[in-house]
Amino acid sequence: MNVEQRLAWRNLWRHPRRTWLTTGAMIFSNVLLVFLISLQFSMYQLMIANTLQTLTGHLQVQAEGYKDEQKMRLVVPDVIALADDIRNVLDLQDVAARGAAFALASSEQRSYGIQVIGVQPEFEARVSSIPGQVTEGRYLQDNDAAEIVIGSVLARNLRAGVGDEITLLGNGRDGSFAANVAIIVGIFSSGAVDLDRSIAEVPLGYFQDTFFMEGAGHQVVIRAPQLSMAGALQAQVAAWLPAETNLEVYDWMELQPGLKQAIQADLSSAFFMYGVLVILVAFSVLNTQLMSVLERTREFGIIMALGLRPGRLGKLVMLETAFMGFVGLAIGALIGYAVTLYFSYNGFSIPGMDQMAAQFNLPDRMYPNPGWLTTFSGPVVVFLFTLLSAAYPALRLHRLRPVEAMRAA
Repeated sequence: MNVEQRLAWRNLWRHPRRTWLTTGAMIFSNVLLVFLISLQFSMYQLMIANTLQTLTGHLQVQAEGYKDEQKMRLVVPDVIALADDIRNVLDLQDVAARGAAFALASSEQRSYGIQVIGVQPEFEARVSSIPGQVTEGRYLQDNDAAEIVIGSVLARNLRAGVGDEITLLGNGRDGSFAANVAIIVGIFSSGAVDLDRSIAEVPLGYFQDTFFMEGAGHQVVIRAPQLSMAGALQAQVAAWLPAETNLEVYDWMELQPGLKQAIQADLSSAFFMYGVLVILVAFSVLNTQLMSVLERTREFGIIMALGLRPGRLGKLVMLETAFMGFVGLAIGALIGYAVTLYFSYNGFSIPGMDQMAAQFNLPDRMYPNPGWLTTFSGPVVVFLFTLLSAAYPALRLHRLRPVEAMRAA
């Protein structure tokens, strides 16, 4: 440490109580920021992962216009062959073909409007978690069998169970009347009430026969090894598809705009709250440093009379603030990381969050995920704002007149 740094460090401890009160506010805010930011981003990752693995996937190949209109006639021709080509040519294993249609499902007692999804039983588990969420019976096995798997809420609404028959009534691809009967072989529970109430899955071959698809489908679902790879895979698949097919490749943000908007809205409100916290800490530092400068006015006047420039004194004040900010950053980040690490293994629950957790298929307990970015982003911002808050007391020294300052009480 040079002379200025040693002097700045000693000046901090002229009033250790005041220094520790200000530093304590910084430490507390840093601990809070580390924990909350880690929790927030881990919840986002969990929301995205659960939503995408349930049904959507990271990417989907669809006919142009199908995403917005979802009309039966907007199809992917020879959808199974296309899924096989993507799987083999592009070496992507987590790929499955699907068809989708809206239909009226009728049991012996009740009828409900649902979305019927035709899936490849042998590949669906690679892109969706529904095959693993069957709580009664079994999942689909034969691609052409007249079998159906329905959600637990839909089963309760229809008053139907495993082994019962369901009649499906809808419109075929050509606009004609489509009807067929399927036997319930399984009931799944995804945890998302809306999904369990409105979704039923049938084998893709059965779906194509029922709705007169002539080998076509509506989606080729692709699951990326990691979420961060979705953009690169989207470009790769789009470049591989022939231009004349009129097929589009959509990523999860285009397929789930509501999820993206929910995350953005939550981020905006959270950043506002974090900003208020940081500004409060910055004003605390401003108050401390301004008091420190005012009570040392006579001292600064004497030093300036001896020939020291105001800029050097301002630098001294900034160094004092930097030391205080660094102590708050280091201790706050360390404690915040330790607290976050503890809860990342043990988790915690918040009363009243059950409804929101069910909406996004989240677990009852929350587990923050500490990382370098989430650990240091908040404390670094606090550190920068503390330096900024010390600028006014430091610049105030430039208006100091040595003679007047030495006369100060």
